[in-house]
Amino acid sequence: MRQQPGETMERTTTAPHTPPDAERLRRWRMVLGADSADSTGRALTGQDAAMDSALNALYGGGGGKKPNDRGTGGRSAGLGASAPSVARWLGDIRTYFPSSVVQVMQRDAIDRLGLATLLLEPEMLEAVEPDVHLVGTLLSLSKAMPETTKETARAVVRRVVEDLEARLESRTRTTLTGALDRSARISRPRHRDIDWVRTIRANLKNYLTLPAPDTTTTAETTGTATTGATGTVVPERLIGYGRSSRSAKKDIILCVDQSGSMAASVVHASVFGAVLASMRTLSTRLVVFDTAVVDLTDQLDDPVDVLFGTQLGGGTDINRALAYCQSRITRPADTVVVLISDLYEGGIRDEMLKRVAAMKASGVQFVTLLALSDEGAPAYDHEHAAALGALGAPAFACTPDLFPDVMAAAIEKRPLPIPDKEHQP
Repeated sequence: MRQQPGETMERTTTAPHTPPDAERLRRWRMVLGADSADSTGRALTGQDAAMDSALNALYGGGGGKKPNDRGTGGRSAGLGASAPSVARWLGDIRTYFPSSVVQVMQRDAIDRLGLATLLLEPEMLEAVEPDVHLVGTLLSLSKAMPETTKETARAVVRRVVEDLEARLESRTRTTLTGALDRSARISRPRHRDIDWVRTIRANLKNYLTLPAPDTTTTAETTGTATTGATGTVVPERLIGYGRSSRSAKKDIILCVDQSGSMAASVVHASVFGAVLASMRTLSTRLVVFDTAVVDLTDQLDDPVDVLFGTQLGGGTDINRALAYCQSRITRPADTVVVLISDLYEGGIRDEMLKRVAAMKASGVQFVTLLALSDEGAPAYDHEHAAALGALGAPAFACTPDLFPDVMAAAIEKRPLPIPDKEHQP
């Protein structure tokens, strides 16, 4: 992990007139870390030394020393478990590194050094750079948080949620509104409900060329000479606008695995659930599960409440969750069920597959997402993914930016836009 932050800082601190050999040694020294000091013969000073100390505190392998001796040659630093020391370190990395690198380093500090418990202190929460992964950590700690910390934690979570909503809401609404309008079009409209543009476009293959009229007869009858052939479109298929209705056109059920590995997916699903629930043409239900099933639909007006209603960790019973979702389906042909899970099933596998097959046979559009996040290829149960694919419900990872297109395709009953389809299970 040392190389990536090292590469970032070299771009921000390169002196424009440094001799090439000296600059090359500086770069290697920053990338390789403190252990390379003797071999490179390069001493760090100023901001370079401070940045190196911040990196060494996390990645240097020293055990338990505090990162207080920046640039003094004491190179086996560590963060230890001191809240003041960690808070100072968090301030340093925010000073020296861009936000994307800060988030990586924070995540590594939590994972490598076991600093999650320090996030129970309000002062620590105010010092960190909020992101989706931090939200996942806070949610896993929510049951252990003292009351003095909970409000600060909610504020951190709300900042991340609001950033996600600002990025995702507009495109989601636009994409799904268009899909709902198209799915509502009818094939036997009354005359005043005909969509003429789409009707003509759909019937262009039925264009007929008519024979040219007799120019003499036409001129004598109408007083106008007409030349050339004419044609007409035979409207075998009429397309009309669906009548507006106050009732929902589609039912959406988001069924989300809340096991610990799905933290980022839970965050994004909660935000999307709130956006979908705000669209009156959709009826949206949010169900989260581990070995138990919890329906959080009544909290969808505030995704922060949804997130604090989850309980990350524990086992997984997909079959039980799908049984609950199946019991809430009243209009199969107008229902989209989205299962978001890594498919590591702790329940009854055969029953799970039978439920998916039964829902699809009844007309339900079933979508399986192995992850809803920007984290790249997830770990998942390949056998279960292949079995779902054989049922016509291919399982694939989905980024938040792709999710509106996936939902639009499901609503319109089109093939799903599966990324890298040839590599899917």
